[in-house]
Amino acid sequence: MQVTHAPAIRVASPLPSNTVSRRPAHGSAAVIAEISEGLLADAAHTSPKFLYDSLGSKLFEAICELPEYYPTRTEASIFAAYGADMARAIGEGASLIDLGAGNCAKAAALFPLLKPAQYVPVDISRDFLLGAVAQLRQRFPHIEMTALGLDFSSGFALPDSVRAERRVFFYPGSSIGNFSPEQAVSFLRGLRANAGEDGGLLIGVDLIKDHAVLNAAYDDALGVTGAFNLNMLRHLNDLIGADFDVGQWRHVAFFNAEKSRIEMHLEARCPLTVTWRGGERDFARGERIHTEDSYKYTRQSFVTLLEKAGFAITRMWTDPDHWFAVIHARAC
Repeated sequence: MQVTHAPAIRVASPLPSNTVSRRPAHGSAAVIAEISEGLLADAAHTSPKFLYDSLGSKLFEAICELPEYYPTRTEASIFAAYGADMARAIGEGASLIDLGAGNCAKAAALFPLLKPAQYVPVDISRDFLLGAVAQLRQRFPHIEMTALGLDFSSGFALPDSVRAERRVFFYPGSSIGNFSPEQAVSFLRGLRANAGEDGGLLIGVDLIKDHAVLNAAYDDALGVTGAFNLNMLRHLNDLIGADFDVGQWRHVAFFNAEKSRIEMHLEARCPLTVTWRGGERDFARGERIHTEDSYKYTRQSFVTLLEKAGFAITRMWTDPDHWFAVIHARAC
């Protein structure tokens, strides 16, 4: 495995034929059951995927511009410095499958170098994704595009419209950290199965660093991350007919060193009761809903995780401070 360090530069971090949607409808029985199970658990929790409605996606875009939120600019500096190296490692003409594509800006910035034959953006926020893909088609009409509006967090099968040859999964932004290490191995094994024998993975990984830097990145001075977290309550109101009052909750985020992860929670400011279709729960003052984890890795611990999932590491690129890594891995 070769490790390359990017120079310290800062780069700022964006569609409808061929569109497939498999996301559960708002208020579907499956969505209500999943959210209810989490809210009624001894320690209430929700999946981080419910942070991303249309407004949540826009708020996350704003987070990526914050000075405290280093992952976006650090990863972007690695792509800017070593995009050509990545393109040589991957080769032209691949099917680039962009997981959690959002505004598609990260993948689009690499198109001139990677020259994919097909682009397959995947995101749970379907309407937001379609708007981004519509714009992208105008800029890159020569690239075949198939947008998938679905939840891929628990695994998925790619439709026949996605080319079977040379599938390369693109998973930037350290989103793999939302899974526990055990869940991450299972998820990556699913990608390995979908990649085929000539496929691979280009993934961004957030590395362990000073705890003050980590804490600030998830609890910024302007409160944008707090708004992003609190907006999930409005989304839950829409999804399951709940009556969350956002003003009764506050954002809490911190690095849990024992588990090597950032945790985000919503904490009740006062005793309250929340009801939803088919459910109800009382919350004491200070009781929390666990909304997201973001696991941080050493370079070696993540390499070990990828190898367990059936990938062989070919290249790794990092910034000078070793805050972030981008890894290209091949199916083996």
